[in-house]
Parts: sequence; C-alpha cells; structure tokens
Amino acid sequence: MIDTIVLTLNTGMYTIFEPDNFSPSTRGLTDPTAGYYRLGGRSNITCKQNPTPNELKRGIYKPRLTVTKRINRAGNFEIPLKIEFSIPKLLYGNNFDELTNTDFPAVIQKLKTVLKEMGVYLFEKNLINAPVSSVHYSKNIALTDYTTPYTYLSQLTKLNINKRLDTNRTDFRNEGHSFKYRANSFEIVFYDKIKDLEQAKISEKRAEEEDNALQLGLFDLLTKQKPLEVLRVEIRLNRRQKISQILKKIDKEVEPTFINIFNEDTAKKVLLHYISEIEEAYPPLLTYQYDSPKKFFTSFLTANPKIKLTPVLKMLGLRVLLEETGIREFREMTKRYGSSAWYSLNKEMKGLGKTDEVSVFSLLRKQITEFEPLKLLAIQDQMLNNDKYN
Repeated sequence: MIDTIVLTLNTGMYTIFEPDNFSPSTRGLTDPTAGYYRLGGRSNITCKQNPTPNELKRGIYKPRLTVTKRINRAGNFEIPLKIEFSIPKLLYGNNFDELTNTDFPAVIQKLKTVLKEMGVYLFEKNLINAPVSSVHYSKNIALTDYTTPYTYLSQLTKLNINKRLDTNRTDFRNEGHSFKYRANSFEIVFYDKIKDLEQAKISEKRAEEEDNALQLGLFDLLTKQKPLEVLRVEIRLNRRQKISQILKKIDKEVEPTFINIFNEDTAKKVLLHYISEIEEAYPPLLTYQYDSPKKFFTSFLTANPKIKLTPVLKMLGLRVLLEETGIREFREMTKRYGSSAWYSLNKEMKGLGKTDEVSVFSLLRKQITEFEPLKLLAIQDQMLNNDKYN
C-alpha cells in the first residue's frame, strides 16, 4: 500500500530531549548557552540522525530524522522536524509484506516508541495528524504465470510518456531490471524486486531502494526452495502540492495528513490512475501480438477486415520496427521527418480495430484492483503449490 513516507512537523509539535543524538547536535539551534549555529549563505542549517549500517545489518530499523533551522517567507525563524521512513520496514522489518488500514494504530505506536528511543517525543495526536510532504504508494505484483518482471519491463520501456505525464527523464538500470519515469515532483517506478536485492548485495547505490541492508537475506531461503518472481510498482509523490493535486484527481479531496494518506482505497486509486495514464500512451499497434510477420498479418486482418493491403503492409513494417526499437528510439531515428510524421502515424494507429487487452496492463490492473496485501509467508505457500515449480 505505502512504502516510504515523509512527515514534516512544525516547531511546537515535537520535543527533542536528546539533542546530542543528532549530528551536529540540535543544541546550537535553540540553546543560546551552547552558542547558536550560523545559518550561512543558504540561510539554513540541518541536524540529522539516521540509522547506521551496523544497526540495519542487525535488523534494527529507524527513521531518518532531519531538523532544519531556516527563515520562512515571513522572515521568521522556523525549526521543522522531517521524519522519513519505510512504514513496512518499521513494522515488519521488510517492505515486501504489505500494509492494510488496520495496521495504522500499530504503526503509530511503533513509530512513537522508536522516536522516543532516538530522543524525540511527540504526542500521539501530532503523529496521527502529521502533515505529509512525500509518499510512495506501492504494490508488489506476484508473478506465478511462467513470466518474469523483465517480460513486463521490456514492454514498458517501449513507451514514451514524457509529454503525456510531463516527465523529463527516463532511467533504465540494472540491465533493464529497473525502469523509472522521473519528473520534478513525482516518479513512476517499475522494478524486479528480487533483482533489486541482489544488486544491493553488491552495492547499495545499485539498488532502487535505500536501507536494503535490513533485508538482504529476505528471499534466500525461499528462492533456494522455489523460484520467486515479484514485479514492484511504485508511484512516488515527492511534494505536498503534488499529493494534493493527485488526491483531487481521484476524488479524495482531503488534507494530506498521515491518517488521511494511510488508506488502501486511496493507494489503489493513485496506482490505477497512473497505470491508466501509461496505458493511454501505449501504441495501439503493440497490442497486436507479434510472434512472426505471418501471425501479425493474420490477426491484423481479423481485427481490421475492411483495410486495404498497402496500409496493412505499412503497419506490419512499423510493428517490426517498434518491436525492436520502442517508441523513443523510433522517434529518434525518424526525427529527420519532423514530429508531425509520428503524430500522423499515431493517429492512424488509433483508428485500428481493437484487440485483446495488453497482458502487461491486464495483470497490473487486476492485482491492483483486487489489492490483496502480499505477505512473504503466503507467497511461499503459493509458490510451493504452483505447477510452474513442480
């Protein structure tokens, strides 16, 4: 449902009783006897407290805390506390096991306890109603149909949604096992969950997630027994304004506070919203299965019985190219003809007869709509009883 979240509490909503747990100590932010820190040219100074690599290896998970002293727009000093953490890692020690609405009270109690251990005290009501400045909605898609995440990622990489979703960068990582659309205020990420942990064993920088040392051995026993395939989907809304904008689009016009954001229905609608946006950018021609030119030719004529031969051959040639290059590379190869050439082709494709729903989106939509929380033990039982691995 949710993985990482960032809560930002204003001055007065929290108390730091162990200032020296931070680096540098927060004494220099509020205690005149300790000597105030100079804010410097950026007019702010930050004090941090993060979990150490040793703590993570020992299975101890803590939030990342940042206290910042800065001058606000009104010209006054403010000292907000930012609490960044993976909710499932805090509660379960991993972010494979997925949360439900009923977990919220346990999350609040666990967070309150851990923060107290870190030297920070908050009233429970302040945690419950804490403003959210970033949230990563997520879903683990268990693949039990003879496929791997790469099967789906290879299809998604053929898209070019930069203009549709106003993204400005696309990242391919780990030999195609991670795929990300990135904009200033949000990210859409698809990746192979198992592969990501394998990369983290080599280097934390290679992984899509942070703090993976906590769960490096998570799948070791299971994968020795039976193979496990998991496609991870994340929608990362990295600014409060963006969160409010998306909540409005899915008819959830609520204040983005912790208790309002921690909601299964909201998570499901956010994920489905972006899946629909991505699917709209999927070229209609790619919905026709392409095992061979002959099979494409046959299925294309079946879906478009009145089409003439020349357009069929034109679409066949385009299908062959898109299968190999994807939209982004194809448009780069043909930019000498101008952008209007692609828009003309795209218009022709949209007029084609409909085929069966693209399997990649069918699976994603099905599991997100059902929104059954995945648990590692349940997946283990499912894998052990799957004919694929007999």
